[in-house]
Amino acid sequence: MPLDLPPVTRNLLIANIVVYLLQQFFGEVFLQYFALWPWGADQVFQTTQGLASIGFRPWQLVTYAFMHGGLTHIAFNMFALFMFGGTIERTFGARNFIIYYFVCAVVAAVAQLIVVHWFTHGFYPTLGASGAIFGLLLAFGMLYPHEKMMLIFLPVPIPAWIFVIGYAAVELVLGVTGTQAGVAHFAHLGGMVGGIVLIQYWRGKLPIKPQRRLML
Repeated sequence: MPLDLPPVTRNLLIANIVVYLLQQFFGEVFLQYFALWPWGADQVFQTTQGLASIGFRPWQLVTYAFMHGGLTHIAFNMFALFMFGGTIERTFGARNFIIYYFVCAVVAAVAQLIVVHWFTHGFYPTLGASGAIFGLLLAFGMLYPHEKMMLIFLPVPIPAWIFVIGYAAVELVLGVTGTQAGVAHFAHLGGMVGGIVLIQYWRGKLPIKPQRRLML
């Protein structure tokens, strides 16, 4: 994996790290305003600054994707961004890569809002770049299906398309069964759905055609 990352991937890495560091100083405030809160009526909470009305705001569809819940969380996501971001950016080009990354992040957020509002009914923040990262993983599996990938605990080369399908299946099972509480599995799947729809649109395979097809 080349270390000379293209500009968008490099800047996304920097932005995520900077926001994470800012969280360490302004954690409660950042969580209140910039994490993704459930859609619906605000709720009032006691904070260190006093009573605060907390709830969904439109900008949270983007800002949540730059926040993380801990060192392990951001380390895993940034490692994946480092591994796959450069390759996908070089394939798409900088402009389309930016569009792709944020479409995946926003679709992941919408999927999470739907699941929380109509199914789990909780009131808790969602944060992390995982939705966009799963979109990158999906793109890698679609564009480079025969590249070999390996799990850390299972060092056996697996074709990328099998790895991606298997990972998506595990996420679906974990999400449906609620096995891994505290992880937004349907946001991960939402990022993948956003990715596959956008790629198919760019390929001209949807009823709505792009002005210029990408040779992907």
